Amino acid sequence: MSNDSMRAVKDCVAGTVGGIVQVFVGQPFDTVKVRLQTMPAPLPGQPPKYTGTLDCVKQTLSKEGIRGFYKGTTTPLIGIGACVSVQFVTLEAMKRHYHSQNGPQANGFLTNSQLYLAGAASGMANSIISGPVEHIRTRLQVQTGAAPVKAIAGEGAAAALGAGSSVAAKEAATSALFFTGPVDAVQKIYREHGLRGIYKGQAVTMVREFQGYGAYFAAYEYLVQRAMRLENKERSELSTLKVVAYGACAGYAMWTTVYPIDVIKSKLQTDGFTSSTRQYSSALDCARKTFAKEGVAGFFKGFAPCILRAAPANAMTFLGFEMAMRVLN
Repeated sequence: MSNDSMRAVKDCVAGTVGGIVQVFVGQPFDTVKVRLQTMPAPLPGQPPKYTGTLDCVKQTLSKEGIRGFYKGTTTPLIGIGACVSVQFVTLEAMKRHYHSQNGPQANGFLTNSQLYLAGAASGMANSIISGPVEHIRTRLQVQTGAAPVKAIAGEGAAAALGAGSSVAAKEAATSALFFTGPVDAVQKIYREHGLRGIYKGQAVTMVREFQGYGAYFAAYEYLVQRAMRLENKERSELSTLKVVAYGACAGYAMWTTVYPIDVIKSKLQTDGFTSSTRQYSSALDCARKTFAKEGVAGFFKGFAPCILRAAPANAMTFLGFEMAMRVLN
């Protein structure tokens, strides 16, 4: 096996470790975030479904227990592990490309724009997996009740309504499916809406990943390079505390720059699939309607649990990656 292939394998393994750690630490925060993002605007005179982060936590805990916070965990556990693996493989490949482009005079350090573009490229590569993974996870996370009396998929649901039912009613039955798990969700969505249904919200996901991971890895790598220069140390010699702190900063850099986009993504991914059941015709339409109904605050629903999650989840992601790389090397 060539040196480049061996490096890619190590990046992949270490990235997977980081991704798995991220899911276990961050999933409860993410569930609360998604539920707050996607709750409908209350009717005049009616209270909102959740009054805030703590209320969402209390309701989830009382109705569903601890397991409620880990709904849809199987999907990200497999998918996010793969996502983070792809992120780091792409990031490290881009870094090696820029290192060879810069030559020895750069002393192994990259410019801020190179760090941003390397991160953005990793985000774009990651979006191929993260789009459908987050779509399925999000749909499972917003299911707060028990399954209705036999959730029937597709043609079966339409048939149950009777031959005289309207097309809109049949489409509504399809859109109101209850999913028993990630495999069930994939099967039902694919059967009714094909690959486009699985990749619902993909365009806005790609926008989020480009900017988000550009900022994410640029922040982390900038801080690492700065510490290496100031302390005259190799990357592997940096303290665990610094790795954790820089990972937390990277999480903040990502989410403070893309959160409104993430809200739109969540709304589109939990929206109906057909013209008669959709609330939003596009990301721009979603942004307009959100602003009209909820104002600027509508783009920051669920921001508190997201920011609370950003530090521990991303600190542990980078810690998992860096520690795995040190073991592998």
